[in-house]
Amino acid sequence: MMNDTLKQQNLSRRERQIMDALYEGQELTAQQVREAMPSPPGYSAVRATLAKLLEKGVVSYRQDGPRYVYAPALTHQSASQSALQKMLKTFFAGSRAKAVNALLGMPQEPLSDLEIDELQALIDKARNAKKTGQ
Repeated sequence: MMNDTLKQQNLSRRERQIMDALYEGQELTAQQVREAMPSPPGYSAVRATLAKLLEKGVVSYRQDGPRYVYAPALTHQSASQSALQKMLKTFFAGSRAKAVNALLGMPQEPLSDLEIDELQALIDKARNAKKTGQ
């Protein structure tokens, strides 16, 4: 997990856009990646960035005839956890409670009863795990 975290923290904005496209499409050619990106760079730039992502170990590929088909090498959950860890460290001094307080205090729509129940269930589960030492 630490290795995954280090890999995720070193992604540029364009690299993250490519990873977003790959997580959405699962397996894409360079052209399909380019088409899925907002204000995409040229095809050569996408190919070069995919090559960098291959070197970093966050993207894998397979050959399909003359084409290369790219896919995320990290699970979406692993990448999400890495991004959240970085966000917690950067914006909330590593405090999950501060992050949750920030989310709960956002002025958008209030949480639904279902969302509140889900959050309470997660809090109860964390409390029980702590009591049992798991």
